[in-house]
Amino acid sequence: MKLNGGDNPQGPTTQRRRDDDGRSPWWLEIMKELFVVGALYTLYKLGRQLAVGQEHLARANARVVHTLEDQLGLPSGAPIQGWFTDGTLHLANVYYVTAHFPVALTFLIWGFTVRPRVEYVWARNLLLVQTFLALILHITLPLAPPRMFPEWGFRDTMERIGPSAYDGASATISNQFAAMPSLHVGWAVLFAVVVARTAAPPLRVLAGAHAAITMLVVIVTANHWWSDGVVAVALLGIALCIFPGPGRGRSRSLLTGRRPDPSRRGARTRGSDAVH
Repeated sequence: MKLNGGDNPQGPTTQRRRDDDGRSPWWLEIMKELFVVGALYTLYKLGRQLAVGQEHLARANARVVHTLEDQLGLPSGAPIQGWFTDGTLHLANVYYVTAHFPVALTFLIWGFTVRPRVEYVWARNLLLVQTFLALILHITLPLAPPRMFPEWGFRDTMERIGPSAYDGASATISNQFAAMPSLHVGWAVLFAVVVARTAAPPLRVLAGAHAAITMLVVIVTANHWWSDGVVAVALLGIALCIFPGPGRGRSRSLLTGRRPDPSRRGARTRGSDAVH
């Protein structure tokens, strides 16, 4: 005799507690994601603050990076700043100060509310891994930005023109010596990669433009070295090695947000045995 609800021993009531793709109730999903994003923000804030007070070491590391980039033949950002008017540099400062977190929040909300669950969780996991690795470098490798070296021709556009990321409310989560790697660049490239693989062409163009503009902005405002962006993208590469794509990775249940279903695992095992 079959139980009420067909072959499902839990019955139809329990079955309705989850969406068709195995997700928990919507309100529980929202609470879980708010906790994850809140933890990411707290980690971001605390990790960057741990690097405060290391100006001497940060300046010494900057001299090493400057020499290395010069030996590699990378163009100095100082003459590039001269290509732009003060009005354009002001806009670049505004973009640097205001776009970073709102774009990230918009990306996460879009992924959670519009995209399939498996795509959202993949993107969120990439963001977690990349940010965690970046914060390790922020703590262990404090680095002064180019704008602190006028002797090399760099202009501090935030101090001279404004607005500054290190004044007012933003100063509570900002650390001037956490330049390596640039999460402005890292996150922007991550968004572009995810959108390119999961969204329609108009959004791909928009995300790609944001990544390109962000890379230009961090250079012309002298907030980052070229190396900061390169390392940030390399950390994204590590995250992609762990989570290559939606529904793929070292922990499928982590990626999909589902608990493993023993009955399905047993069915797959029986099917495999039948083939062999």
